[in-house]
Amino acid sequence: MSDHRAAVRHHTLRTGMIEFDNGTGSIVSVPCTIRDVSGTGARVALNSSAWVPEQFSLIFSSGLRKGCRLAWRKERLIGGAFADGYASADEQAAMMTADEQARHRLGIGARVRAARETRGYTEAQLAERLGVTPAFVALVEQGEADIPLYQLMHIADLLMVSLDGLVAGPVPEGVDAG
Repeated sequence: MSDHRAAVRHHTLRTGMIEFDNGTGSIVSVPCTIRDVSGTGARVALNSSAWVPEQFSLIFSSGLRKGCRLAWRKERLIGGAFADGYASADEQAAMMTADEQARHRLGIGARVRAARETRGYTEAQLAERLGVTPAFVALVEQGEADIPLYQLMHIADLLMVSLDGLVAGPVPEGVDAG
């Protein structure tokens, strides 16, 4: 499975625009529905049967513009891979709604809790090693707090799991984070 297919996708249904040069120097804008996004690309439903070239820009309602290359097409549904590889954390936040961000935090919290329990740490023990309060660890595990990247890296090291596993791994059973 390629990295682009393996990336965790966040389901959305929001409007956007696809822009491209039609070959004559004119810019064409095509309305679309952004169905889901990941750190590596987006799945987009075209609102018309417009032709889309191999290279285009995807414009999110937040104003974020991402250069894309056409990865696949099935009728009006297209897959766009980000031309620069991966979207930054700030770009991904601009691509997701507040509800999507909350579900993402809930998934991270569930993976932190599962890894903590696997290693045999209590919330208080993990908090002490991180230099934070047990209440903060509890909020993280409940998906109610944002965790700075340096702390996620520290948590991953302490719990001997990959950072990718904490951020985008499978969500433990019984947690509705998707």
